[in-house]
Amino acid sequence: MQKPHILIVEDEDVTRFNLRNLFEAEGYTVSEAVDGDSMERALKSNIINLVILDINLPGKNGLLLARELTRNNNLGLIFLTGRDSDIDKVLGLEIGADDYLTKPFNPRELTIRARNILNRMSSSQSEGNNAIVSFNQWSLDGNSRKITTPDNTVISIPRGEYRALRLLIANAGKIVTRQQLIKEMTGRDLRENDRTVDVTIRRLRKHFESVENAQELINTIHGEGYRFIGQID
Repeated sequence: MQKPHILIVEDEDVTRFNLRNLFEAEGYTVSEAVDGDSMERALKSNIINLVILDINLPGKNGLLLARELTRNNNLGLIFLTGRDSDIDKVLGLEIGADDYLTKPFNPRELTIRARNILNRMSSSQSEGNNAIVSFNQWSLDGNSRKITTPDNTVISIPRGEYRALRLLIANAGKIVTRQQLIKEMTGRDLRENDRTVDVTIRRLRKHFESVENAQELINTIHGEGYRFIGQID
């Protein structure tokens, strides 16, 4: 079995060196880049499975680069950055990153999160959950991670949004907790002040509200979680 290939995009030499050593010690193949141009070269010459991306980079910053990366369904993305404001975290997750960690970081936590994302990417490619699910004139296609609106507009959604929506639909009419959702999306437990789930649900609601005469499909159950209330065909 081929080892997963991780690309580290970080312009600070010591941090990049430490990250390379960390992931090579875990058995991964590792490539490096210092900016958007070298990242593009690495992506073209290698089959990359996961990108560890800083935001503060020379040239295009990491948020702009991430918009290009998230178009690839088979590429995981973790932001690892010194920018720890809630605005940056929310924006990073809305762009479609699988996770967001701030510096200084716990090396073990980073490797666990990376492994969880890679495992979920692998399982999503092999599991039998790729059928098209239809509800309220919408459809969700697991093969392409796209939703189709009642007027046949096709919207690509990030892996986290897809996994959250799939879990909600699978438990239609039942309360799904934030812990269940974060576990399904990232493989990790919910942390204090973690907004990952709430940002993801907000993004899903924006998709559903983008059509005329939009119906409410996801209820908030305060203090408990969320519930899908659509009608599955």
